[in-house]
Amino acid sequence: MNRRKACQILGAAALVPAVTSAKPRHPRYVLSSAMYGDMPLDTVLSEVKKAGCEAVDIWRKVHATHREQITEMGEDSFQELLTKHETKLAISTCYPLGPFGQADELAWVKRNGGEMTVCGSGRMGAKDPVGAEAKSQVKAFFEKLKPHYERAEELGLTMAIENHKNAMLSSPDSIRYFAELNPSKNVGIAFAPHHLYDAVDEIPHLIRDCGKENLPFIYFQEFHASSKEAMPKKEELKQLPGFGILDYVPILNALQEVEFEGLAEIFMHPVPRGIPVLETAAEITDVINQSRNYIGKCLAGVS
Repeated sequence: MNRRKACQILGAAALVPAVTSAKPRHPRYVLSSAMYGDMPLDTVLSEVKKAGCEAVDIWRKVHATHREQITEMGEDSFQELLTKHETKLAISTCYPLGPFGQADELAWVKRNGGEMTVCGSGRMGAKDPVGAEAKSQVKAFFEKLKPHYERAEELGLTMAIENHKNAMLSSPDSIRYFAELNPSKNVGIAFAPHHLYDAVDEIPHLIRDCGKENLPFIYFQEFHASSKEAMPKKEELKQLPGFGILDYVPILNALQEVEFEGLAEIFMHPVPRGIPVLETAAEITDVINQSRNYIGKCLAGVS
């Protein structure tokens, strides 16, 4: 075989996708402070590394009190606690502010080393829009959001908007139009499978349709009636991966296909809101780790 022929063969081989034995990419986990309710922030931050997380997501009332605790102690003291526990801020979850009231919070996140805010979309008309109405509402939403995402762009932060029942960003149609019409790389979806309980089979398709550029964040939470109604703790925990019935393999498969690089949060809602999901921080961290181990086992089944 002459040199020219060998180069031709090697060049052709380079065009064929390589078969790889690389392990599936594990999510970048953040710890939700809401899981710990009104426990002291010092306690919550001490659990971040124990829960296999790289950073913390700070929640405020009514789901927790940690944003208020930080306001009371001051940012310098907050930074000292982050240093003490060898962790960092990733997210401020700020539902009460909505997408159009985050000017001060975006600046706060930037000052404190975070990268993202999370909130709902609110409504731009009828709730849970579909079809042409969904497209119209998504367009109106982005027009109104323009000065806000431009500020996020200036600061180098991301605004993640959760798909949530009874809101504008809710239905599969609205999620797809959001991804199609999104004008900014600094805006994305805080993807919530638990709010797609009536479209479970579409979840992997929606992830693929959105692509990683529109998915900076995902909740690992399953829909269960215990998120709204007082039930025994055994039932409440069924919202968590591995405790319920949701098959995460197709979801993880889709995330691997789009090369998801965003943040992931193992999450559930207690009843009433604002209390720790279990009695002690150690117990809460333990169930989070059980869910994280379950996700790891599911990744082993990803093709």
